[in-house]
Amino acid sequence: MDIAVWKEIVARYQKPSTWRAIWQIVDTLGPYALLWYLMFRSLAVSWWLTLPLAMLAGAFLIRVFIIFHDCGHGSFFKSRPANDVVGFITGLLTFTPYYHWRWEHAIHHASAGDLDKRGTGDVWTMTVQEYLESSRWKRFAYRLARNPIVLFVIAPLFLFVIRQRFASAQTNPRERRSVHWMNLAILGMAAALSWTFGFKAYLLIQLTVMGVAGAAGVWMFYVQHQFEDVYWERGDKWDYTAAALQGSSFYKLPGILQWFSGNIGFHHIHHLSSRIPNYNLERCHYSHPMFQAVKPITLFSSLRSSTLRLWDEQLKKLVGYRHIRNQRNEQNRSRQS
Repeated sequence: MDIAVWKEIVARYQKPSTWRAIWQIVDTLGPYALLWYLMFRSLAVSWWLTLPLAMLAGAFLIRVFIIFHDCGHGSFFKSRPANDVVGFITGLLTFTPYYHWRWEHAIHHASAGDLDKRGTGDVWTMTVQEYLESSRWKRFAYRLARNPIVLFVIAPLFLFVIRQRFASAQTNPRERRSVHWMNLAILGMAAALSWTFGFKAYLLIQLTVMGVAGAAGVWMFYVQHQFEDVYWERGDKWDYTAAALQGSSFYKLPGILQWFSGNIGFHHIHHLSSRIPNYNLERCHYSHPMFQAVKPITLFSSLRSSTLRLWDEQLKKLVGYRHIRNQRNEQNRSRQS
């Protein structure tokens, strides 16, 4: 695909709208704050009322993270200071240090689909050959890391509650300071809410909210880059356009889920241009046949992605562990014959 063609098209949708951004803050942070108030009031009634409210708050927190995500790309508002301020506030709500995450996520965008640049801001993915040549311990660790319970339940809580409290050694002073300032802000927020709700109640509510948002968010991120015909290439053959349109999925969700996920299912458009705010992604997708030619992944078909584990460089697709067993069985039969 001609780079000049798609650049001209996406340029029309890269312009942030102040009013659309403000309205998205209102219809996201407003209900989220209201749900916290309702959870506080519900404590005097029943935990069976509080927990469903916490799960709904978790759904809204996904949308809060999308706002944070756009601010990190500088695409939510025209104003850089506005993006930074809203990014810090939404980062506080999602327990994510703004500048540190922005640095790490930029690496993800620059290296998605590049087999030679794996390891930062992505899901641990090994090739079939790498897996076969690994030690028994490394294969066990990989299987554990890719286990659905670990990947979508334990890992999200670990990532947002614990891992993001520490800065990477590769960052510069501003990114490291953002982690420290965010930790102090989270401590202050947690202390205030613990005083208001009671420590045990706040802890259970916060973990429920983070658990729901984290599990759904990691699943979304997983499906966006872990599907059977995803694009992966070695560095010398890697192509930006192909990595965006073939290495990032079009996750076609029901309307309500698309709303809560802030249109991030149009991930092929987002990777083509991270300067497009989430509220323009759908319009950009339907603006030209070349974008609509990307085969969608539905909610039902996406479930297959959870069975895919390794990248087969010969077949150019993700495969499951059964693929390796079948290969070994065929090799054994060949030797016996």
